[in-house]
Amino acid sequence: MASKISFLIEAASEARQQSYSPYSRFAVGAAVETSSGKVFTGTNVENISFGLTICAERASVAAAVVAGERDLQTLAIVADSAEPVVPCGACRQVLAEFNPRLKIVSQTVAGARRVQYIHKLLPSPKRGIMTNVKR
Repeated sequence: MASKISFLIEAASEARQQSYSPYSRFAVGAAVETSSGKVFTGTNVENISFGLTICAERASVAAAVVAGERDLQTLAIVADSAEPVVPCGACRQVLAEFNPRLKIVSQTVAGARRVQYIHKLLPSPKRGIMTNVKR
């Protein structure tokens, strides 16, 4: 299991090197593994209109979906921060859409690591306005 996590961390670290972050200078890489064992990476892509920025986590999920993979199992995130980062609210919602029990391994460039689960970061992800819509 540790070697699988190490592989995901390495893939996320490599993706981080491709970050387009000229405004924040905060490069983030992500790698998501699916139930088939395939790994998809992503990095953050900033925009001067900051709300249009694409986070690394969502970029990796989009890559998986394009390849026909939707059963996400583990996500690794790497950033140069003092503490391991957590996904933003938008990323949490997207991640929970595909696996409400997704394992998230976040690591700093210096090697500090934290393991979390999306259901702890975003409880009741499918509860809200759309649950009341008649179909």
